[in-house]
Amino acid sequence: MGLSEDLERIALQERELELPRLDVEMAWTLGTTMRTMALERGLGVVIDVRKFGQPLFYTAMEGTTADNPEWVRRKNNTVARFYASSYAIGLKEKLKGQTIYETQGLALADYCTHGGGFPLRVKGTGVVGSATVSGLPMRADHELVVEALCKVLGREYAELKLIPE
Repeated sequence: MGLSEDLERIALQERELELPRLDVEMAWTLGTTMRTMALERGLGVVIDVRKFGQPLFYTAMEGTTADNPEWVRRKNNTVARFYASSYAIGLKEKLKGQTIYETQGLALADYCTHGGGFPLRVKGTGVVGSATVSGLPMRADHELVVEALCKVLGREYAELKLIPE
């Protein structure tokens, strides 16, 4: 799959995976779903679910390092700035052959375009937060969030997942 095809698929994911609400209960459900998936698969990840400016769920699994929370912070900043997944922003920058510093003037110490930050859209409201994973290769970070959102929303992950590389 090419970058353009992945971007089209991510746009579909972002449109289709709308939450009915984002409150502490929904954040807990989404966060614990991702945590359970990570435990079952033996994944060392950090998981963060938040409304912009308000952390609602956070966990660090065995095998993570002090760098993972920093990656989560930078991915969250990217989602909050663009209301789009950090992976999509990274793919767009890759197509341009430039970084967000070059195109937007954003400090790479505060923003990153690696996969794993996903916008949380609420029906009738828009993007209000993010769900973020750090610890896996960036495409896998992104897909862990998407798969968990599918589980929480009762959607078929096979219909929305990225096409294998």
